[in-house]
Amino acid sequence: MVSDRLQAWVRARFGPSEVEALLDLLTDLVPFPGGTAESAERVQAAVVFLSDGDSRRLLDAVALAQQDWRDVLVAAGLADDDWADQLNSVLGSTSPGRLRQ
Repeated sequence: MVSDRLQAWVRARFGPSEVEALLDLLTDLVPFPGGTAESAERVQAAVVFLSDGDSRRLLDAVALAQQDWRDVLVAAGLADDDWADQLNSVLGSTSPGRLRQ
């Protein structure tokens, strides 16, 4: 699942031919069993932010997140208590919104 706001961010930064495959990768990226939609969005956003619109860098960030999701949060600046504010400042809306399944 990928939130609407994160999908929009991805669609604005990657080529149309890449978007669906990248969203599928993000959908399969689960930070830990029993995680919430918010925790999934946080890790997915960290991966996307680290990519800076480059699909190769996104794949590297996915690999890092799969190894230890906490490392990707630290690298993207989303490990601190203000992570929700950081997401909202970049993605907008305070709600993760409808999720892509």
